[in-house]
Amino acid sequence: MRSEADLRYAIPSRIYRVEELIQRSRFITTAAHAPDANAANAFVDSVRELFPDATHHCWAFVAGPPGSTAHIGMSDDGEPHGTAGRPMLTVLLHSGVGEVVTVCTRYFGGVKLGTGGLSRAYAGGVKLLLQTLPTELKIKRVHVSVRVAYPHVESLQRLLDDLEVVVEHEEYGEEVRYQIAVPVMTLETLREQLAQLTSGEGVLE
Repeated sequence: MRSEADLRYAIPSRIYRVEELIQRSRFITTAAHAPDANAANAFVDSVRELFPDATHHCWAFVAGPPGSTAHIGMSDDGEPHGTAGRPMLTVLLHSGVGEVVTVCTRYFGGVKLGTGGLSRAYAGGVKLLLQTLPTELKIKRVHVSVRVAYPHVESLQRLLDDLEVVVEHEEYGEEVRYQIAVPVMTLETLREQLAQLTSGEGVLE
C-alpha cells in the first residue's frame, strides 16, 4: 500500500535562487522541479552555463516523492569528497519536498573553510533556500470515465469537487459522460459514493 506521502506532496513551483557570503566565498543555491534524473541533470547543466566562471557547481537531487532514495544523485564537483553533494542530499531527503534538484554554485573567496566548514556551508545553502522555496502540491491521479443519468449530474459535480477530481472532458448524449482525473487516494471513495448517489446506476470505468 502506498503511503499518502507518495500520492500527495510538495514540489518546487518554479526555479528559485538564494545567495550568501561565507568567509568571502559566494554561495549561490538554485533549485528547480526535477520529475526525473534527466530533468535534474539538464538543470545542473543550465546552471553551469549561467555561471561559467564559478569555482564549483555542487549538486543533489531527489527525483521522486519526499525522502525516497529510488532516484537520487549528487556531486561534490571538485570539493573534498563528501563535503558538498552528500550534505545537500541529506537536507533534501528530510525536507518534505519531492522532485527537487539543487545546485550550489561557489565562487572561492580566498579563505579555506575546511571540510566541516564546507559541509555546513553547502547544507546551509539548501536549508536557506528551502525556508522560502515556492512550492505547489502534486497529487497522483488516475484517469477514468464516469457515466450518469441527467438527474444525477448536479450531485455528481458536487461530489467531484469535494474529492478534488479534475474533469478533463464532458459528453452529453443519452447519458452524461465525464473523462476525469481522480486522486489515487480518493478513487474508492468516489466509487462508493457514486453507487450511493445513483442507486448503483452510475458507471465508473
